[in-house]
Amino acid sequence: MSVLKEFKDFAMRGNVVDMAVGVIIGGAFGKIISSFIDDVITPLLLEPALKAANLEKIDQLTIFGSVKYGLFLSATINFVIVAFVLFLFIKILNSAKKKEVAAPAAPPAPSNEEVLLAEIRDLLKK
Repeated sequence: MSVLKEFKDFAMRGNVVDMAVGVIIGGAFGKIISSFIDDVITPLLLEPALKAANLEKIDQLTIFGSVKYGLFLSATINFVIVAFVLFLFIKILNSAKKKEVAAPAAPPAPSNEEVLLAEIRDLLKK
């Protein structure tokens, strides 16, 4: 029975749950980015190249008959967009952390004992 309890403790640990949420959101974000590339970027940026090659879809772009560089181009654009969005997200997080660190707490006032000891020290010096 202790193995089940240990597994439950492990699975419900905050880091594991946070990671699971991150993976799920990452998958959904990947679908959004893929749709953005396939439905927005590809038609806007690559339309002239596709028309010049008499093609309709980016996956039809090939070289030497079998090397599908169109899919590679799409994956590269996908990577650049994801990397840029992550860069912006990390930059925002870092700026928020700097604001928290920039405001250090004021040192606490000395206690009554410390004040009395400082007075005694000053009197002994005289």
